[in-house]
Amino acid sequence: MAEKRDYYEVLGIGKSASADDIKAAYRKAALKWHPDRWVNGTEQEKKTAEENFKEASEAYSVLSDPDKKAKYDQFGFAGVDGAAGQDWSQGFGSFSDLFNNIFRGFTGGGFDDFSSGGSSRSGAVRGDDLYVKVQLTLEEIASGCKKDITVDRYVACSECGGKGTKNESDIRTCPTCNGSGQVRHESSFMFARSYTYSECPNCHGTGKIINNPCYRCHGSGVERQRQTLSINIPAGVEHGMQIPVRGQGNSGRNGGVNGDLYVQIEEIAHPRFKRDGVNLFYTRVISVTDAMLGTQIEIPCLDGPQTLKLPAGTQSGTVEKLRGKGLPSVNGYGRGDLYVKILVWIPHKLSRSEKEAIESMSKSSSFKPDPTREDRALFEKESKFF
Repeated sequence: MAEKRDYYEVLGIGKSASADDIKAAYRKAALKWHPDRWVNGTEQEKKTAEENFKEASEAYSVLSDPDKKAKYDQFGFAGVDGAAGQDWSQGFGSFSDLFNNIFRGFTGGGFDDFSSGGSSRSGAVRGDDLYVKVQLTLEEIASGCKKDITVDRYVACSECGGKGTKNESDIRTCPTCNGSGQVRHESSFMFARSYTYSECPNCHGTGKIINNPCYRCHGSGVERQRQTLSINIPAGVEHGMQIPVRGQGNSGRNGGVNGDLYVQIEEIAHPRFKRDGVNLFYTRVISVTDAMLGTQIEIPCLDGPQTLKLPAGTQSGTVEKLRGKGLPSVNGYGRGDLYVKILVWIPHKLSRSEKEAIESMSKSSSFKPDPTREDRALFEKESKFF
């Protein structure tokens, strides 16, 4: 037989723990190890849960009683042997009564509420959430926009106002669940009773029976409508983001709250820019003469063209940064940059006179690469890609 563990160790508390600390520690252990929580586990997991649950319950039965606790603190197990195992239910009537005494004040309803998993006992049913996609251009993302979105959703029936019938006298409480919308199932384990709840098969969770249902909604209280909603899209959103619009999903039934509408962003690929978060990237090709002599080029930006001056001797692969010309952050903090990569175009064919001119210039030291000069950083940067 395995050696008993110290009761304080079992509950994970110290000897100075108050009565409330002891109760809270036991509640935590009972929630974790109650066998009903392990019904789908392996045989070993079920056995471990049962043993730990018994161990925690025994520890609580001693430490929650001031007299037994005093004896245990003074004499250890010898002071409570023969009592701890027998007195689990003393003063409670049954194991479930022990749970009700412990969990009352935590759940407001005792062990029955704990076993039900917090299921609602009203017939109200929350409406389903809806999902819709919206396509945005990069320009729309940069400034934010308003989009009209058409959705098919369930709304309160226009004929009966969501009641399911025109006459309230035709609505009666479901006799099977007494209006709760749920039926209770009882199960037993050792000396404990636990309860689970499922949807009432008679009223399908509404808690009501309608004798003369509305002809339009057939008693459901909702009807399907196509509606157009105007949605504000904040600036800086990204592909795949979802914008929640609270309460614009399907209407709830039997007085339940509406679901939500989630607008999923789809970003349309831009013909010139590539995006990485709030930063944009743009590639521009210039002639070899412009690269040698220097030039001014016009860069298209989302808020209008920007002039960029390139110095003489601009190398292919040079990256220039236009600060603040990227996208705004969706949370409103700062703005990204636009990175412009310069590529130098080398002609494929030359006329005889052009070729002779290039050949004569090629003998000059100006046309010979020299990594030791001002171009050294560029050489080092480009060499990392090979």
